[in-house]
Amino acid sequence: MQRVTRVVLAEDEVLLREGLVALLARFGFDVLDAVGTAPALVDAVRTHRPDLVVTDIRMPPRHRDDGLRAAVDLRAEQPGLAVVVLSQHVQPEYAAALLASADGRRVGYLLKDRVAEVTEFVDNLRTVVGGGTVVDPDVVRRLLHRPRDPLADLSAREREVLVLVAEGRSNASIAGRLHVTEAAVGKHIGNILAKLGLPPDDDTNRRVLATLTYLRAGGS
Repeated sequence: MQRVTRVVLAEDEVLLREGLVALLARFGFDVLDAVGTAPALVDAVRTHRPDLVVTDIRMPPRHRDDGLRAAVDLRAEQPGLAVVVLSQHVQPEYAAALLASADGRRVGYLLKDRVAEVTEFVDNLRTVVGGGTVVDPDVVRRLLHRPRDPLADLSAREREVLVLVAEGRSNASIAGRLHVTEAAVGKHIGNILAKLGLPPDDDTNRRVLATLTYLRAGGS
């Protein structure tokens, strides 16, 4: 007899969350918990030790990449954990971060639109649980056509900020140099890290990685 796949689901939109619970139950998955925030996802996975996590990328409390961060952290804790993340838009940098977690297997990155293709969606979940990797075709196309210059996507202001980060300046120092607020600097740095496709990590390490990317690109 085939083992039932045990799932923890994370989605902050209540209607979609309930719809996914019903869909998974219909196809024989055992939904152990369905939560609406990234911290609740972490707690649920640690409590239930599921076979599969299905999570949105943008989740409370920050409504940024909280779901993705939680998924990557959980895979570090439990390398065999299968994870499928759902995204509203094509975001190759998030797919890259997920694929870099653990051994790159048992992961999936799908656009939410694919959920409507019910049979294909369920097949993708089973592929991931079985040890495979599934990436949405639109994301694959974007990954294959990313510019070779890692700095190409940065705006002129973001390049200015990255130069100052590479000089080892703090956010306050950068704000003073560019005559902007620290909040504006923080937003620019967040955009830079996302565009460079740096994996979720502590901010200090991400700044170091951004500096290395800048230097490898020739400081252009």
